[in-house]
Amino acid sequence: MKENPIGIFDSGVGGLTVLKEISKLISTENIVYLGDTARVPYGIRSAETVVKYSIECADFLFKKQIKMLVVACNTSSSVSLHVLRERFPIPVIGVIEPGVRAALKVTKNGKIGIIGTEATVQSESYAKKIKSLNPNIEVISIACPLFVPLVEDGILEGTIAELVVERYLKDMKNSGIDTLILGCTHYPLLKKTIQKYMEGINLVDSAQEIAQEVRTLLAQRGLLNEKSDGHYKIFYVTDSPERFKKIGEIFLDYELNNIFKVSL
Repeated sequence: MKENPIGIFDSGVGGLTVLKEISKLISTENIVYLGDTARVPYGIRSAETVVKYSIECADFLFKKQIKMLVVACNTSSSVSLHVLRERFPIPVIGVIEPGVRAALKVTKNGKIGIIGTEATVQSESYAKKIKSLNPNIEVISIACPLFVPLVEDGILEGTIAELVVERYLKDMKNSGIDTLILGCTHYPLLKKTIQKYMEGINLVDSAQEIAQEVRTLLAQRGLLNEKSDGHYKIFYVTDSPERFKKIGEIFLDYELNNIFKVSL
């Protein structure tokens, strides 16, 4: 089991931010990544549809003999995590709790903002988790549906990105928050543009927190890969492998190989 891969899935390329942090923290781990690029974005789908898609992605990865499943999609984590944990006999980690814990650590004035897809915001998963840990925190949530297409099209900086960021975050900027959770794994790619507009506000990217959780859980279960060589990363997509490769190389800053198109 130690040399079995970690499975990661997302609706598209955004989950590569999670893969990147896991690889940096525990470089000896083998990873199998699935991007459901044929059906991106999940954030505009109904909860029922997101659960269906999530099960299909997880089933695919489980057949690859993964030792852990990382749901690197905030929308899926919001509505599907409990279903996946009941379905599979391996650890299943989502992105909500790590982001919440990080935000609670850094906020000074107790006002936290959350930006995410429509499905993530409507689920109130971040707000509920924050309130369960600290009921005195004030939470403001805004859906930013155009952020995912921007990232998927590689529009990360410049006039268009800046105008879209201002369109969504104008009210958030004036709300008094001191901490903003990037509640979608695509959003860290817009971090520079968001931080420029939200000057002086702490941005929380849960990818680093997730990586810590993955390492801790693997260590507790004696599943850390101790093999010093022969590590691999395999990427599966449900559509447009060429586009995934182009944008993925922006995310990871190295050439991507081993990309395969599959049907779920």
